[in-house]
Amino acid sequence: MHNVARLIRGLGPALPVAHPAEALRAGIGACVGLAVVGLFILSPLVDFRLGLYLIAPFGASAVLLFAVPNAPLAQPWSAVVGNTVAALIGVGVCMTVPDPALRIALAVGLAIAAMILCRAVHPPAGAVAMTAAMSPDAVAHLGFWFALAPVAVGTVALVVLAMIYARLTGRRYPFRHFDERNAVGTSDPAPMQRLGLSEEELTDLLDRYRQSFNMGVEDLARLIGAAELQAASHRTGPLTAADVMSRDLITVTAETPVAQVADLFRRHKCTSLPVVGPEDRFLGVIFQMHLIERARDDALRLNRGFGASMARMLDRSRDRPPQAHEIMGVAGPRATPTTPIAALLPLMAEGAVDAVPVLARGRLLGIVTRTDLIAALAKASLQQPVAG
Repeated sequence: MHNVARLIRGLGPALPVAHPAEALRAGIGACVGLAVVGLFILSPLVDFRLGLYLIAPFGASAVLLFAVPNAPLAQPWSAVVGNTVAALIGVGVCMTVPDPALRIALAVGLAIAAMILCRAVHPPAGAVAMTAAMSPDAVAHLGFWFALAPVAVGTVALVVLAMIYARLTGRRYPFRHFDERNAVGTSDPAPMQRLGLSEEELTDLLDRYRQSFNMGVEDLARLIGAAELQAASHRTGPLTAADVMSRDLITVTAETPVAQVADLFRRHKCTSLPVVGPEDRFLGVIFQMHLIERARDDALRLNRGFGASMARMLDRSRDRPPQAHEIMGVAGPRATPTTPIAALLPLMAEGAVDAVPVLARGRLLGIVTRTDLIAALAKASLQQPVAG
C-alpha cells in the first residue's frame, strides 16, 4: 500500500500552488504578446494564405517567456537561437528527406542536438522543426525564408514584448547574471548572495544535480541565501513585530511642510518618518531618499541644478511650499503586531525597505527599523549556547 500511495502522489502536480494574481499576470502577458505579434508584426511579412504568420510553437514559447521568465530555457539566446536553428534544420531536412515519418523524427532529433551544442535549448524549438518537416508545401514556397519570418522575427518580437511586460509588472527578464551590479549599482553581490561560493562552484552544483537547464547561477545563489536567512530566523524564536518595534515615534501629518520634515530628519537622526492622520491613522511613510528624489525630479523638470532645487523645495517663504503627502510613499510593506520578524528579515536584507510600519486596523502602533532587527538578532545570538 505504501508503494501505491507513493506512486499516486508521484502522479500529482509537481509545482507548488501558484497565486491567482501570478497566473493572471502570465496569462494576460501571453495573450497580449501573441496578439501583438500576430496582428501587427508578422502578418505583413509572409503569405497570409499559408497560415504561417503565427505558428503553433509560438504558444509554447509564450508559456516560457511569460510564465517562467527566470528559467534558462526561456532566456533570449535560448529562445531566438533555438527556434531559428531548429527552423533551419527543419527546412533543410524537409527539402532532402522524402519519407514523412523519417523526416519529422530526423528534424526534431537534429534540432535538439544543434540546440545543445549552441547552448540554446528551447523546448518549443522542437515543435518549430516538426512544423517545418510537416509542411512540405509551405517549405517549397518559403524555403529558408521560413527561418527568418515568421520564426526569427516572431521570436524576437515575443522576447522584446516579454521584456517590456516583465518591467511593467514588476518582474525581471532576462534573468540576472551572477556578476551583474546589485540594486544600488555597485559590484558587490546582493546581501543574500554573499555565500562564500564562486560562480564556478555554483555552476558545478547545478551540473552535478543536472539542474543547469532549469535554474540559473544567480537564482541558485538567491535561493541558498534565502534558505540561510530562513534558517537563521529560526534562532530568533517566536519574536514578533510587537516585540521589537519602536513605539515612541516621531510622526508628521499630511500637511506638514517638507522643510519641517527635513528639520526632523536632521534633529532626530532618523531614517523614516511615518505620516499619520486623525487618531493615528497611517497614511504613508517618508524616507530620506524621498527628499532626494523630489529634488532630483524638480531639477530635471525645471532645468536647474540639484542644489538649487533642494533649496527651493526647503524654502519656507514660498507661497505654497511642498507638503509631506506630496513625497511620502504609500505602497511599501506593512506588518501587524503578530507578524514574525522572520518575515521582515528578507525585506531588510535585500535592501528593499529601511523600515516597516506596524498597523492594527489602519492605526499606526509602531515601526520596525533595521536597527530594531539588528538588536533583536544580537540579543537572540547571545541566548544561544556556546559550542564546547
